[in-house]
Amino acid sequence: MTELIPPLPAGARTGAYTLTLSCPDRPGIVHAVSASLVAAEGNITESAQYGSPETGSFFMRVEFTSPRSYEQVHSELSAVAGGFSMSWQLHRAGQRVRTLIMASKSGHCLNDLLFQQRAGTLPVEIPAIVSNHRDLEPLAEFYGVPFHHIPVTPETKQQAEDRLRALMAELDIELVVLARYMQILSNELCADLSGRAINIHHSFLPSFKGARPYHQAHARGVKLIGATAHYVTSDLDEGPIIEQEVIRVDHARSAAQLAALGSDVEGRALSKAVQWHAEHRVLLDGMRTIVFN
Repeated sequence: MTELIPPLPAGARTGAYTLTLSCPDRPGIVHAVSASLVAAEGNITESAQYGSPETGSFFMRVEFTSPRSYEQVHSELSAVAGGFSMSWQLHRAGQRVRTLIMASKSGHCLNDLLFQQRAGTLPVEIPAIVSNHRDLEPLAEFYGVPFHHIPVTPETKQQAEDRLRALMAELDIELVVLARYMQILSNELCADLSGRAINIHHSFLPSFKGARPYHQAHARGVKLIGATAHYVTSDLDEGPIIEQEVIRVDHARSAAQLAALGSDVEGRALSKAVQWHAEHRVLLDGMRTIVFN
């Protein structure tokens, strides 16, 4: 499976590329890929690979430069990919991933993402923010990002998701980030966004699921609290985990203090997951992820 050849996007660097691939593991993969890059006058600047003993799959990520055009490099790699039944993608380095952020009322994760994107430390382009409430509209205005209020009720859930789909198509969205968006997406939408939607769970999964996790943790006297960033699936909070963060606490912390500390942890975990996805460092291996960081 290959990608269509896209035009040069804003922010992309001519002559610098990132290749990601997965395929059944067998001898000769690295040699064949390297040979195709040599044929494309490529110079490898970073390379990582992993063979999964559980699934028998091979994963590889390569950064390289080449004086050849995107189309020429793509053609060289295509000849190799077919022989190894590869699922692969070739990206122009520096290409910012068009990302739609969804949030409800809590703004800490949204603010972290917007700030890092503005500072240039997060390789994404954020053309829109979607919320089922208006609480975060002033934050969107501060950063100059269009805000779309799409309310959701049990009766209007289908219409709301139809509006969301239309907006994603209009804006050519590549990634959706649920930055404390407190609505469950339909199974159909989860399937359509497979591998392209990241959620932050306000707990160190799998413990303390459900409502008021920090209060549950406080009642149990936990010594670590955390957050989990994962891909969205139809199984609620069971998607492949990309990143987890923890912080040590003790008995003197109140539930409110745990929640405040947890907000910081959530922001860090989500930002890392989005960055690694946007840098094409995350590959899916069934219900697990391979993260080349």
